[in-house]
Amino acid sequence: MKINFQNTTIILILLFVFQLSFSQKKGETIGTETVNVVKPYSPTISDAFKVKENPSLDDTGNQPKETIKYSILSVPVASTFTPSKGKAECVDKSKQERLFSNYATVGVGNYGTLNAELFVTHDLGNNDFVSGMFRHHSSQGGIKDVELNDEFYDTALNVGYGANYRDMSWNVDLGYQNQIYNWYGLPMEFGSALVPQDRFNLINGINSGHTYNTITLGGNLDFTESVFSKVDTKFTHFSDNFSSSENRFYIKPTFKVDVMERSINTNIIVDHVSGTFENNYFKDNTEALKYSFTNFGIEPSFVVNENDWTLELGAGLFYSLDSENSSNKLFLYPKVNASYKLVGDLMIFYTGVNGGLEQNSYADFVTQNPFLSPTLAIAPTNNQYTVFAGLKGKLANNISYNLTGSYLNEKNKALFKSNDYTQEAVNEDYAFGNSFNVVYQDVRTFRFYGELKADFSENVSFGINGTFNSYKNDGNLEAWNLPSMKLSSNLDVNITKKLYAGINVFYVGERKDMQSNLDLAGGPVITTLKSYFDANAHAGYKFSDRLTFFLKLNNIGNQAYEKWLNYPVQGFQVLGGANYKFDF
Repeated sequence: MKINFQNTTIILILLFVFQLSFSQKKGETIGTETVNVVKPYSPTISDAFKVKENPSLDDTGNQPKETIKYSILSVPVASTFTPSKGKAECVDKSKQERLFSNYATVGVGNYGTLNAELFVTHDLGNNDFVSGMFRHHSSQGGIKDVELNDEFYDTALNVGYGANYRDMSWNVDLGYQNQIYNWYGLPMEFGSALVPQDRFNLINGINSGHTYNTITLGGNLDFTESVFSKVDTKFTHFSDNFSSSENRFYIKPTFKVDVMERSINTNIIVDHVSGTFENNYFKDNTEALKYSFTNFGIEPSFVVNENDWTLELGAGLFYSLDSENSSNKLFLYPKVNASYKLVGDLMIFYTGVNGGLEQNSYADFVTQNPFLSPTLAIAPTNNQYTVFAGLKGKLANNISYNLTGSYLNEKNKALFKSNDYTQEAVNEDYAFGNSFNVVYQDVRTFRFYGELKADFSENVSFGINGTFNSYKNDGNLEAWNLPSMKLSSNLDVNITKKLYAGINVFYVGERKDMQSNLDLAGGPVITTLKSYFDANAHAGYKFSDRLTFFLKLNNIGNQAYEKWLNYPVQGFQVLGGANYKFDF
């Protein structure tokens, strides 16, 4: 053992000395050496050697398996265990609300207000259907400090027939509407120069009522497998009780064709309007006022989708034929729209420039302002271009927003302006400063629009939006009756499964109007209509799937604001009623 230990020690000392002799000395550097690669390494796979015959097995050590036989001895065992039967767990299914095809609504309120609607539809077969709708809204008036009758009636009846097929659908509608309004907005200083009895007699002699009648016949076709996508057409006959009459007809087919692997969508527009007014406002002419315009238009465009970009390129070409004045004009408009997803659906940038030729009509003007005199000049509006850009998207899954800035350049824009007046008893009933005319001006508008919508839950929804305008006209003219600001907000809440409520408020900024009393030498007076705020609320109770009771409160602040010059609105209004849904 001692000899082995000594030998081992000697061997370890020699290895240590040998290692030191080959170690790098202090200050020495390792030299470099260039290695030339004559041929790069390129491995190859050769065929594997395969055994061509099966190996022989030496089974001498394997013993044959023994056959084993089993026998089972059955012994009865007494058992008192009874397994319980399994039961499937039930899943609570929410009751699906039944949908009805027909409904009837009736409501009554103060100011002698009656509001009624009836809608019915019935399937005649697998594809055909027939429908009808009746609407009535009236009030017996009673606005504070109004000296003329201020009641109104609005009644409409529509019937329709249509069919739905696999590759197309169509329907045709026939309608009639009767409207009765009153020119109740006399100027505040009206008759101030007359003795009280003469003023009383003059006002009592004014029959402020006027009537509008509308007959419509229209239809549309929608195609799923055709060059034509859809076709819309409508004929409207509009008249009043002052022998005014207007006819309008338009047809607007839309079709799609493929050119060089691009789908080109094309809108065709043929829009004709013509009519007559018995005389002008001052009745100083002997011929009726006539107008007749036919607009022909074509708007081709195609859409390019590239990653997050969507681009629509197109143009509009319109030809306007003025038959009464033998004047024809050609218009060319841009139609370019683009959008880009900056952050998916959370933020989308969009921009564009569009234009078009807008066909104006007596019927459309009355829809906006029912207190017009039957002495209008009718002409189309040339919207040369509207340039816009904005952002839209989502702040969260249930909150969306939209911000838009735009610039509009409109030629021959239609504006409502109060008529001048005298206090002569021989005047027409609309010529006492209680009606409006249509004037045309070139208006350029800077506009900003913002909107926010939120669905806080399935039972609570909220929305707010605002529009801010800055108008610029040629000369010193004002943008008559156009507000510089409009704000609106609404909140709807489902309190329980049967009870719901909501509120909406809106604000309209100041507007300008101008009117002259021609009996005085002072000349026209520009009036600023005050801004106004209005709040409305509603509530309802679902008594059953069919029957719902409702309550509506309008103008809760009871403000006598003027929507139009000299036309105060009704104060605080209450309307209550019921809605009943049914099937045949």
